[in-house]
Amino acid sequence: MDSQIHKIHQQLANKEMSCVALVTEKLNALKANTHNTVNSTLEDLALDLAAKVDAKIANGETIGLLEGIPFGIKDVYMLQGTTTTASSDLLKNYKSAYTATAIQKLLDAGAIPLVKENCDSFGHGSSSENTIFGSVKNAINPDLVGGGSSGGSAVNVAKDYTVFSIGGDTGGSVRQPAGYNHVYGLKPSYGRISRYGLMAYASSTDCVGPIAKSVEDIRIVLNVMSGKDVKDQTTYTSVEITADSITDASEIKSVGYFKNFIESDAIDPKIKADFLNTIEKIKAKGIEVKELDFFQSDILVSTYYTLAMAETASNLSRLDGSNYGNRIDDKNLKESYAVTRSENFSEETKRRIVGGNQVLSQGFSDEIYLKSLALRDAISENFEDDFKDVDIILSPVTPSTPPEIGNSLKDPHAMYLSDAYTVGFSLGQLPTLTVPQGTETGLQITAAKTNDELVLKFANFLKDTI
Repeated sequence: MDSQIHKIHQQLANKEMSCVALVTEKLNALKANTHNTVNSTLEDLALDLAAKVDAKIANGETIGLLEGIPFGIKDVYMLQGTTTTASSDLLKNYKSAYTATAIQKLLDAGAIPLVKENCDSFGHGSSSENTIFGSVKNAINPDLVGGGSSGGSAVNVAKDYTVFSIGGDTGGSVRQPAGYNHVYGLKPSYGRISRYGLMAYASSTDCVGPIAKSVEDIRIVLNVMSGKDVKDQTTYTSVEITADSITDASEIKSVGYFKNFIESDAIDPKIKADFLNTIEKIKAKGIEVKELDFFQSDILVSTYYTLAMAETASNLSRLDGSNYGNRIDDKNLKESYAVTRSENFSEETKRRIVGGNQVLSQGFSDEIYLKSLALRDAISENFEDDFKDVDIILSPVTPSTPPEIGNSLKDPHAMYLSDAYTVGFSLGQLPTLTVPQGTETGLQITAAKTNDELVLKFANFLKDTI
């Protein structure tokens, strides 16, 4: 088993190393790292929790599987008493008044938070360049972007600065940076994990997602965070996924892929060739592979961004400096609101707010916003039909390899189109996992809604197949 969580747990339980030494080592690596992944470290909290784990072990007490395991938190999650900035000027001094449900569940299990991680401001971006803390650098090639918006989280895992990290995925923000940095990243079924305490970007597709170096570690963290939460009415009660249940993929008889993704002019030739080679290896294992029809990429991207911009315009309307945030006073209240938002929101965030208000405005909502809602329903129906024919849908994570730092900021439209292979599954609210195999930016495994277990099963199958 290639689980770092199991390995570290055994080392701690057997007193092969102390938790304080482990946490200190990780904190030093985070502070010395040159990939710009850190917004703030949680040193005092982490060392205090580590000392308690060591004391428990010294007293002969049994520790839980996640006790003493260091992890990172994308800087869009509330953790009471810590600075939660969303990588923005507006919230650069904001301290959380409470803790997000998903993070609290990890704390209750004994995991130790080390760092608030750099990301695109409010989740607005696909490269982790839209941040007041400077661009996140790719773990494999620091001249390239780290991906986004959970770039800092993916790079920290890839560089072993954290054992796992908690990202947020609205339209691909866990899966794409996981692919760019060759790690695993899961967007679970919508509602499996509570969004309470996650700063809202687009509430109808926001998901809490783990990033790790193995399928087993994804499974462990997913189980801990999952479950019904009275503070998030979209959550549901889920069944625990056991380690044994994801070792046998014999129930998977058929795999589908969207032929228009592969026939697109936008796809990198090597990613296309590698993906088709993977398909042949799957066929060789006796699994039936079917070509599927799906919506064109431009329709998916435009539908997603219409809805996401509309929702973020609404969600961010509360940020005007009155109740919290970096307020800038002007000659009257209205001008204070205007200058606070103009000066403290990034260009990309302002672009999305303006676009969202546009599609919600009188004269445009019927023509644009309501049409996008209808398209989302049609996309969901398409998925329901597909999963009557196949067990799994396989796709590339991205049409191209990571761009150089600076290029995405010059061409926002190209940045939006880089999400072409991820946003459809977000609109369908499906469980989708990036695995670091198959192509340069990995493969994306998707199953029917609430069938997260099947995604993990197929990931283990692929690990042994390609």
